[in-house]
Amino acid sequence: MTPAVIQLAAEGTRQSAEVTDWGARIAWVIGLLVFIAFVYWLMRQGWKWRGTLQSDLPELPAAPGGLPEHRLALTGRYHGSTTAGQWLDRIVAHGLGVRSRVELALTDAGLDVVRPGATDFFVPAAQLRGARLDKGIAGKVLTEGGLLVVTWAHGDRLIDSGFRSDRAAEHAAWVEAINDMNHSITTTEGAER
Repeated sequence: MTPAVIQLAAEGTRQSAEVTDWGARIAWVIGLLVFIAFVYWLMRQGWKWRGTLQSDLPELPAAPGGLPEHRLALTGRYHGSTTAGQWLDRIVAHGLGVRSRVELALTDAGLDVVRPGATDFFVPAAQLRGARLDKGIAGKVLTEGGLLVVTWAHGDRLIDSGFRSDRAAEHAAWVEAINDMNHSITTTEGAER
């Protein structure tokens, strides 16, 4: 036998090494899942802590019975509420941080916010401070003017709440109506004093 034949015979008896080390792979997957669960738990604790810090915020008012006929109505998405002027300081107390579908109705009595699956609330007309078009709130960024932001007073805080209509062309009418309503309320209050 020649040396080449002996070498081929020896190679034929060798076995190739296993390609996958299943024990190490399973350990890495379990470690990754534990890490993801830990990060989720930390995020949840942060959300609860923020709610605790904002516990001084009064309960949200409910809509009074027999609201007058609405001036405007829209359906769309509620993107959250923040401290006025600070678009990243999300308010989570009383469910204000929960994104949801929304049905808005503007009446002479105020703004009725109906959120299926989340807490509904009502902003009395005297508490409305204005509205504007913006591009972002509480981590949600849209195109310029793609978000209707309503500023309102609750307790001793000014709050910005962000809404996006299913028909974004409606936003301008809402800004005009709320700002006109706010102007007429401020002028009436000034005349009474």
